[in-house]
Amino acid sequence: MTVASGTGVERIERAFAAAKRERRMAIVIYLMTGFPRRDATRGLVRAALDGGADVIELGVPFSDPMADGTTVQHAGETALREGIRLDDCIAEAAGAVAERDAAVLLMGYLNPFLQYGPERLAGALRSAGIAGVIAPDLPAEESAVIDAALVPAGVARIDMVAPTTPDDRLERLLPRARGFVYCVSLTGVTGARSGLSQDVAPFLRRVRARTPLPIAVGFGISRPEHVRALRGIADGVAVGSAAIDAIDHAEPGRAEDALRDLVRSLREGGAG
Repeated sequence: MTVASGTGVERIERAFAAAKRERRMAIVIYLMTGFPRRDATRGLVRAALDGGADVIELGVPFSDPMADGTTVQHAGETALREGIRLDDCIAEAAGAVAERDAAVLLMGYLNPFLQYGPERLAGALRSAGIAGVIAPDLPAEESAVIDAALVPAGVARIDMVAPTTPDDRLERLLPRARGFVYCVSLTGVTGARSGLSQDVAPFLRRVRARTPLPIAVGFGISRPEHVRALRGIADGVAVGSAAIDAIDHAEPGRAEDALRDLVRSLREGGAG
């Protein structure tokens, strides 16, 4: 068993720096905690890391997932039926960090984090070695209470920006961003897509001009060719629905193998 080294922000920095040294895209893999079974998460995290994932996002299930497509909604509903709550997500993340010193984030909606309490949350995340949180329904302009607790704990709150984000808002938000910037590749909900929007490249250039932080692209990334198309204009990709689909559609007893194979193919797509 290992001990988490450095702050959460530092672990995120190390993960992206390692990918950059190896001249490849960083791979961020989203898994819903407790999907497809309560006891499946730890093995799936191991499989993703063995396949070459650099960062793990563990989803916190919520009853009103406004930004989630049908795949992630299905996973969240399953997790809620399994009785997964925020404490369970923190415990699963802590186990992954203890085993691998991995950069693990929690991704969930604001309500469970506020119900937990910002100070209590920050202390629990720091103790667990969790690197950061992503709350898709929390505008950065309204994050002061959460940030006041997370920043001293060394835990990153990852900002999400979209192609519709105007330049003046990017200029206000990005100087305060920590860890990396999560760039949503399209408007709408999560879900695998057949191709990337033509708006992605100019959008990423606008973000790149305003921050030195790594840029990861998510929403709709599902294939090695998507990762390949982003080489040179982004630093990493975040993949969720495709990972959940790989698990959900695997033959019985082969979910970990299917996830490992998917992650390996994405990593190979971002190398070169």
